[in-house]
Amino acid sequence: MGLKTYKPKTAALRFTTLSDFEGISKKRPERGLIQIKKSQGGRNAQGRITVRHRGGGHKKFLRLVDFKRHDKLDIPAKVQAIEYDPNRTARLALLAYADGEKRY
Repeated sequence: MGLKTYKPKTAALRFTTLSDFEGISKKRPERGLIQIKKSQGGRNAQGRITVRHRGGGHKKFLRLVDFKRHDKLDIPAKVQAIEYDPNRTARLALLAYADGEKRY
């Protein structure tokens, strides 16, 4: 995965480098490992707007990431894909374990 550098056509593009998304998988995320992320839109628990100018945007799916992996320590896994995640700046690796289970 490389970096895309921009020519300074405007002041905002000067020194700008972004990811070129080359090594990211183009397939859809694993269905059992995602949930719909409810957007708050600047509203509190009572439904009232407490922060102005929020809301809208594209619907995001929350990827269920296994941070601990304590029950899969001795089971070998293979990386199936590197995927984009709209909720964090890092990319996620989809692991396929030898027992058939998949996890991020």
